[in-house]
Amino acid sequence: MKIEYRHCRTHQEFHACQAVERAVWSDPEMEVPFTLYVVAVETGGQVIGAFEGERMVGFTFAFAGLHDGKPYLHSHMAAVLPDARDRGIGRGLKLFQRTDALERGIERIEWTFDPLEVKNAYFNLMRLGAVVRRLIPDCYGITASPLHSGLPTDRLVAEWDLRSERVERCLRDLPPVENFSSRAERVSVPKQLADWRRSDTGAAREAQTRIRESLEGWFRRGYAVVAIETGNGAANYVLEPEGEA
Repeated sequence: MKIEYRHCRTHQEFHACQAVERAVWSDPEMEVPFTLYVVAVETGGQVIGAFEGERMVGFTFAFAGLHDGKPYLHSHMAAVLPDARDRGIGRGLKLFQRTDALERGIERIEWTFDPLEVKNAYFNLMRLGAVVRRLIPDCYGITASPLHSGLPTDRLVAEWDLRSERVERCLRDLPPVENFSSRAERVSVPKQLADWRRSDTGAAREAQTRIRESLEGWFRRGYAVVAIETGNGAANYVLEPEGEA
């Protein structure tokens, strides 16, 4: 069945977003209060749903913000039901979000993601064309959520400049970067990390600390994450000097 993307504006639709949250994360600590959906819509943000018939199968949710006097959207949450994944719905939600932002004169969307989650990083960098220039250490603090495995909640900030050449290339299903410069640097994510998060918190914490410190060091030197290379379960963040990003 065809997927329809549309704005959510009713209480019933906001409750449907919460139902998707519960199905995806099963974690009360992660759940967004119903009232924040209302506030987001009433203050220039977005709540966008993906519908298969009358059934919501995914959503994305953003607040309005300002950077140096310029409007942008902070995309706080996005989710797709497990039985609806691998059908391009997540990308469809982001592209609808992009179109709506541009129609309102907004040319940037940002969101945060866990640097240890390689699949999300690939989607953000390689399928959407985002760039990363900063990391927020322990963004939400240590939580009781099983999703965080008791680790600090480090987050990279994805910057999605909606009219950039990188994004235009991704819209044509091309990689955001053709070639890396001779000054490119790499930060590796071990292929065992997913297992460590479940069974060896000490090893996971050590890897997380190394990744955080390496990325922060390159950001201080004026580098930005422009891509991620994946293969054989491992991954490398690829960073370029700001002029090459």
